[in-house]
Amino acid sequence: MSAELWRPTAGCGPDCLPGEGRTGVSPVRQVARLVGVLGMLLAGAGMAVLLPVLPAARRAVVLRAWARRTAGVLGVRLVVRGRLPRRRALLVANHVSWLDVFAVLAVAPARLLAKREVRNWPVLGLLARAGGTVFVDRSRPRDLPRTVARLAATLRAGHPVAVFPEGTTWCGVVPSAGCRPRRGFRPAVFQAAVDAGVPVVPLRISYRCAATGATTTTAAFLGDDTLWRSVRRVLAARDLVVDVAVTAALHPVPGADRRVLARAAESAVHLLPPRPTVGRPTLAVVGPVASPGPVASPGAVASPGAVASPGPVTSPAAGTGLGLAA
Repeated sequence: MSAELWRPTAGCGPDCLPGEGRTGVSPVRQVARLVGVLGMLLAGAGMAVLLPVLPAARRAVVLRAWARRTAGVLGVRLVVRGRLPRRRALLVANHVSWLDVFAVLAVAPARLLAKREVRNWPVLGLLARAGGTVFVDRSRPRDLPRTVARLAATLRAGHPVAVFPEGTTWCGVVPSAGCRPRRGFRPAVFQAAVDAGVPVVPLRISYRCAATGATTTTAAFLGDDTLWRSVRRVLAARDLVVDVAVTAALHPVPGADRRVLARAAESAVHLLPPRPTVGRPTLAVVGPVASPGPVASPGAVASPGAVASPGPVTSPAAGTGLGLAA
C-alpha cells in the first residue's frame, strides 16, 4: 500500500488561509481567551481521572459540557442543525480544523478514532485515552483490519463512534477537486458500521463569520501551518461560528459495500449528487437534513431546522478515518 494511499493529502495551500492584518478582537481579549483555554485543559486533565469511573450516561454529559465550554471560552459559537438518532451510530464528518473535535464532542460525546501520536499529547492524550479513543498507527497499514474490528466492537458495545474519513484537513470552502482530499472519504471505517449493523450519520462541519454570514477559513489547519499559528487565528477571531449539520442517517443492509456507503456519506456532507450505481440495494436513507437556522450564543446549540432527505443509494458493479484506506 503506497504512502499516498495511506496518508491522504489535500490541495490546500497558504492562499486558502485568511490574510494577515485582518481586524479581530483586542490583544487583551485574546489573552483572556488563552487563559480560559488553559483552564479548560487543566479541567480536562482532572476530568480524565474521573471519566473511567463514571456511568456511561454521566460520562457523556460531562464530556459534552466540557467540549461546549471549551468552544465558548475560545469565542466560538456552536450551531447544530438537525437531530442525532438516539441509538448508537458511526458519525462521519468532513475535516477542516482541530476545532472539529470539540464541535463533534459538543454535539455527541462519541468515542473517536485518532492517529497514534495523539496518545502522547499533553493533557489531550490523557483525555483521549480516558474517553475510549481508538488509536490507529498510520505507519502500519497491515494493522487496518484490526483497527476496523475494534471500531466495530465499540459500536456493538453500544458506544457511538466519530471519525473523519477524509483522513486530513482542508479549507472546506469550495468543494473542488483542487482543495478537497484527493481520494475523498476512505471506505475502510465504514466496514465497521456494516459489521456492527449500525447506521452511519454524516455530519457537515463549516465555519463562518456571524457578522457577515460568509464562510471563513480562519479555523482551518492546513499543510505546513503550525498548531500554534492556527490556535492564534482562532483566539483573535471575531464572531466565529461553527455549524454542525446532522444529515440523513444511512442504514446499511447486511453485507453492504463499504465503498458505496462511503460515497453516499461524502455526497451528503458535501452536497454532491450521488453517483449512479446498479445492483442490489446497499443502504437506505432515513432521517433529517436540517436547513439553516438562527445563530446560537457561545457554547449553546440552536434548534434544528426543516427536513429534506436524499434518495436511496444502490450498490456499484465493482469496487481521523485518519488515513484509513480501502
